[in-house]
Amino acid sequence: MGNQIPPGAHINRAARVIIFTTRSVHLAAVASPAGGADETFRIAGMVNPKITVPAAAQVSIQVINADPDTAHGLVITSGPGRFPWMPMMTSRPAFTGAALWFLGNPTAAGMHTGTLTFTAATPGIYHYLCPVPGHAQKGMTGLFTVSNTS
Repeated sequence: MGNQIPPGAHINRAARVIIFTTRSVHLAAVASPAGGADETFRIAGMVNPKITVPAAAQVSIQVINADPDTAHGLVITSGPGRFPWMPMMTSRPAFTGAALWFLGNPTAAGMHTGTLTFTAATPGIYHYLCPVPGHAQKGMTGLFTVSNTS
């Protein structure tokens, strides 16, 4: 799922950028996928890409924890880009519904998944990150931009 190009998206793999031109945004983010770097997100086949959506976009991000021995989550935050060891204590969600704090380890029954659903209401530069202690500091983060153009 973390390799699929989302509908309505333009991809620049060299720059690791996903730009949406539609106001209906659907993404899959795989946390620490097999064969990839640990403590990263794979989205549309890229590691921690920059994501741009238009203002007022309805955003849905399915988060899949593929890490066999660690919990993960995903939060869109307006933090400064330097994150403390425990971002869940200081990094508030930028939008209502833009936080999935923790997904447990995969089990024999399958991987844990959850979905964030929110409206990207305010233009600006935000970050997505894993709120598990130390993961954002180790690089499990990326830019999430809400553009003021459609």
